[in-house]
Amino acid sequence: MFSIYPIPAFSDNYIWCLADTEAGKALVVDPGQAQPVTDYLEQAGLTLDTILVTHHHPDHTGGIAKLIEGDPTVRIVGPEGSPFTNVTETVCHGDNIEWQTISFHILATPGHTLDHIVYFTETEVNGAPVLFCGDTLFIGGCGRLFEGTPAQMHGSLNSLRALPDSTAIYCAHEYTLANLRFARHWLPEDAGLIQFEQKCFELRQAGKPTVPSSLKNEKALNLFLRWDDPAVVRAAEAYGAEKGLPVTKPAEVFAAIRHGKDHF
Repeated sequence: MFSIYPIPAFSDNYIWCLADTEAGKALVVDPGQAQPVTDYLEQAGLTLDTILVTHHHPDHTGGIAKLIEGDPTVRIVGPEGSPFTNVTETVCHGDNIEWQTISFHILATPGHTLDHIVYFTETEVNGAPVLFCGDTLFIGGCGRLFEGTPAQMHGSLNSLRALPDSTAIYCAHEYTLANLRFARHWLPEDAGLIQFEQKCFELRQAGKPTVPSSLKNEKALNLFLRWDDPAVVRAAEAYGAEKGLPVTKPAEVFAAIRHGKDHF
């Protein structure tokens, strides 16, 4: 009954469309552009009834006004206290929302922005529980810290790391190969990273997305979730010694990795 489809936008965004094909209804996540969504819905024979917003950045919200033109019934869910206010329903950490027969649990994930939230459901779509995580967690990476602190982002990622391993990670950007280049620079001998990079390279060469990944895969490979992996800790300590950064606890390991990626 349910399916998820990536709608490409801009140069590297994904607008996720969750469809109830039986009912002909669609939910979209972070529509930064309207036209790609409109085109896909028309092609798929779907009617938009719900929009989920993870945070206020324009590449996640810029298409909303156009999408709801002439249809005031479209439900727009977004984070409480956000600079983006064109919503019909605000949610905060711990809330639940329903769409069709799916229940989404809301987790606050400050770091990339202070208003950032993610949407998680245990209902399996395409064979796995679903996490719409915006710019908090990427395949092989995490969001740049525009508003929050490393400690905040570490806490946010720690809460995502506790979700079921089978969770499918539906992030909002195709940043995977760039993230893996950085990871391979830090851990050049990591066999798992070498194999995954080759797999992702082949997907992109074939014009296919590298998203989603599984949380199990990200916990094994993504440096930003491996702050307690001895190999990553050693690399972070070496980087911290070079840059004069403290690296004595997990949040500081994460901060060193983020600093390294920002200056890579």
